[in-house]
Amino acid sequence: MRRGPEGGAAASADVHASAPWPHRLLDVPALRQAGTSPVPFEQFVLKLSSRCNLLCSYCYVYTAADDSWRGRPPRIRQDVLERSAERIGEHVAGHGLRGIRVELHGGEPLLGGVDIALRQVSEVRAAVLAAAGTHCEVRVSVQTNGTQLTADGVGRLAAAGVRVGVSLDGGRAEHNKRRVDHAGRPAWEAATRGLALLARHPEAYAGLLCTIDLDLDPEDVYDSLMEFRPAALDFLLPHANWESPPPGKGPSSVGSAPYGEWLAQVFDRWFDSGRHRTRIRLFTEIIGLLLGFPSRAEAVGLSPVAAVLVETDGAIEQVDSLKAAYAQAPATGMNVFRNSFDDVLDHPGIVARQLGAGALGSDCLDCPVLRVCGGGHYAHRYRSGSGFRNRSVYCSDLELLIRHVAHRIEPVLRSGPLLPD
Repeated sequence: MRRGPEGGAAASADVHASAPWPHRLLDVPALRQAGTSPVPFEQFVLKLSSRCNLLCSYCYVYTAADDSWRGRPPRIRQDVLERSAERIGEHVAGHGLRGIRVELHGGEPLLGGVDIALRQVSEVRAAVLAAAGTHCEVRVSVQTNGTQLTADGVGRLAAAGVRVGVSLDGGRAEHNKRRVDHAGRPAWEAATRGLALLARHPEAYAGLLCTIDLDLDPEDVYDSLMEFRPAALDFLLPHANWESPPPGKGPSSVGSAPYGEWLAQVFDRWFDSGRHRTRIRLFTEIIGLLLGFPSRAEAVGLSPVAAVLVETDGAIEQVDSLKAAYAQAPATGMNVFRNSFDDVLDHPGIVARQLGAGALGSDCLDCPVLRVCGGGHYAHRYRSGSGFRNRSVYCSDLELLIRHVAHRIEPVLRSGPLLPD
């Protein structure tokens, strides 16, 4: 494996020694000797802001177990911005990558305006061009709550080839009661103004992300979101785990599947009424997996996860959905000034998310929907005492949804059963 000039095996080994215990359950050297090769990162999440103008009640960054954001710079530092780009270029060249995704996140990434975002985009593209020439395509997106979008900002992002995704919990004000600012005021009007501006630049409109709220009617949520004509939709299970179960799945309802039932209703609405109008990532991933294709998202499937995150202070972390598990769960102890991204590939937490079925417990390995479910999202498997080697807290929901999708598409394909009973 290639090493960066300021990283190296020694630095990486020191970090492993202090890694949080759930990740130390993996013997990384033994796995490497057994032929478990690392998969290079192709998705780079760059935090432009560690703060947000909203305080959504379900937010896993600001209301969950990890509060490391408090000690980070509110905005990305210029030296971090530049060094992150250099490290990405180094990784692209070292692995001969033909395409990468750069996702600009926060907090709210546009709190400082679009200048910082465009500067980061420019730095990354220049670094990749210098390191790999024109052989690597750099696709860039920004994920925002929509409240900071302006006509000028959207136009400049579109001109720079940056796609914009917006988080929204439904297409009506009453669907978004959990999305409020720090004074408790609703974000709905500002978010929809931003969406109206984005609609003028369909080439930059990446789509909508919606976190599921069981209190809302699933068909009404879907229909109302479709009124915004998104190119893509994704429905997200709230980030939760066995220590902090999601709403509607307490200790007395472990085997229930309210989220699976909710999603199955949305699937039927989408499948029966113009599914070609938009792509719903969770559904298309499940269909692809049922047909034998590899997964491209962490929510389902067994494909190795190839994403890494850089915080505003330069810390290199795993995906921050792990913040819902325990304090410092995403931490690697590495940063862009001392370490290359190749160093991070040897972190036990990254290794675990690239092992596929090798990171799962026996209850998952015996499951007939394993190949499609993949154990669910890594962050949703956490339980104190056994770390992440558990089935998802949404296990019953995922099985219900997968079987429902398989049942619905079998007649369309005119083939036999896609899943065993």
